Amino acid sequence: MSASTFAVGAEDRLARFVRIRRQTWALCAGLSAEDLLVQSMPDASPGKWHLAHTTWFFETFVLGHDPSYRSPNPEWHYLFNSYYESAGPIHARPRRGLLSRPTLEEICDYRARIDDAVAARIASGIDEALVARIELGLQHEQQHQELLLTDLKHAFWCHPLHPAYREALPVQVSDAPMPMRFLAGREGAQEIGHADSDGFAYDNETPRHRTWLAAHALANRPVTNGEYLAFVRDGGYREAGLWLSDGWAIVQREGWQRPLYWQEDLASEFTLAGMRDIDPHVPVCHISYFEADAFARWAGARLPTEAEWENAAASKPVAGHFQESHRFHPIAAPHHDGWLQMYGDIWEWTASPYVSYPGFKPLPGTLGEYNGKFMNGQWVLRGGSCATPHDHIRASYRNFFPPHARWQFAGIRLGQDR
Repeated sequence: MSASTFAVGAEDRLARFVRIRRQTWALCAGLSAEDLLVQSMPDASPGKWHLAHTTWFFETFVLGHDPSYRSPNPEWHYLFNSYYESAGPIHARPRRGLLSRPTLEEICDYRARIDDAVAARIASGIDEALVARIELGLQHEQQHQELLLTDLKHAFWCHPLHPAYREALPVQVSDAPMPMRFLAGREGAQEIGHADSDGFAYDNETPRHRTWLAAHALANRPVTNGEYLAFVRDGGYREAGLWLSDGWAIVQREGWQRPLYWQEDLASEFTLAGMRDIDPHVPVCHISYFEADAFARWAGARLPTEAEWENAAASKPVAGHFQESHRFHPIAAPHHDGWLQMYGDIWEWTASPYVSYPGFKPLPGTLGEYNGKFMNGQWVLRGGSCATPHDHIRASYRNFFPPHARWQFAGIRLGQDR
């Protein structure tokens, strides 16, 4: 992460800071203090905690960059530190929903005070090191905007009445999708990873390096609900031979029979607008890596590697259906040639484990805990989703989750050998 990459004026930088921080608040519009306190599972966090943690990040790594800074609420550092062990002790993640204090009103005041202090710091002039930390904090905030939406969706789904996050979300009437076709990708020696001249990137996207791609092809669009329904009805969740061992164990233990938010009738699903009919033409989502891999095997295909995916996506502009559409649900692929929906709508599972690139070096100090220490037992997803901010994603972006995770907007693009 090179600070020189962010050589914009102080006014522009301040406007970006204010816009992104306000967007997090906008996502909470209409929600009650009770809504923002719910933690529906250990992997999710309450909305109030997201609001506080992102503020803690700026206080700790931007304001705290000044040795003379003194926090007015030092005891909150324990409550809102996520996983930065070298920054101090951490409140247990599965117990974040018990944090009724500080109140939502106090968290609002906390955000306002830290925002004012960071804005004043930006306006006064900052060096390249602090520019880089502020940009990292804004990218971190955008990650939590998506997590806020996915965590709220899971919480409302767990409620017996299945309330809507936003009842008036637009509905797309979709036509039948483009027929699925496999398009050949480039092969041979190819470069992937972030180039220093291309703007912000997390450390796990670096260094740019050469890799070898065998002959392969990627599907022109993601797998749809209708195509996944065929897998369900064909007994895909009952056929052990389709599944990785750990995946089959979870299917048996948890009783998985369909994607996370599909109802038993296989005709309706829970969305952030409440219950809606399943549209057979839109990309299937809320699929684990295990389910994606089993579907690919059933379909006589496989999942793409992240190098194959990035090599294809790098030739396309970052355009698609993102958080800014305010739909918060995938839409059907447009009828165009080439690879469709590489960005937005759904994160796409890849066949690649989340490991370091050759020559990887984490950020120095406490910020080195941001990505590198999670490089075990996780799988890479690419492309962003309908809950991802548009200016947060890029071809080299590496998202990662454990293979059983289902509550993210994650789906499937097929690949095959040639």
